[in-house]
Amino acid sequence: MTRVVALILLLSLGGCGTPSYQPADSLTPVAEHSGVRARLLQQYHEWQGVPYRLGGMDKHGVDCSAFTQLTVRQQLGIDLPRTTRAQSQVGRQVDIRHVQPGDLLFYRSRTKLRHVGIYLGNGEFLHASTSQGVVISSLNNPYWVEHFWQARRLTD
Repeated sequence: MTRVVALILLLSLGGCGTPSYQPADSLTPVAEHSGVRARLLQQYHEWQGVPYRLGGMDKHGVDCSAFTQLTVRQQLGIDLPRTTRAQSQVGRQVDIRHVQPGDLLFYRSRTKLRHVGIYLGNGEFLHASTSQGVVISSLNNPYWVEHFWQARRLTD
């Protein structure tokens, strides 16, 4: 039931152009969010295109939870557990309409398969994709809309 409600909510956010919700990044001081976004983009430029490798933790290959763990530690100074499942229990859950740069986004395509990325702001997130390696993707991409699970804030 929760999945259906989340899917309906996310489908209402999809479409071309900007999201139909007001992102929380516009509700908080711009300098704070632009600083987080700048640090995350710096990490992206250093890791862009690094291939996905299950269990990988370096620039020869990295999986999504390792990339998130490394990025959050190096750019935000926060230690995270290694696995997506453990990361999905850190911090507090936030509504997708209120995500801020640095929040973790979790996706689930099957009961046991999970994926994690980091919200950048402007409807984009940073992650290690199984098909493209380290990339930036749109929250409004139909695949990500369909498979959204939860968002979590690591700091208050």
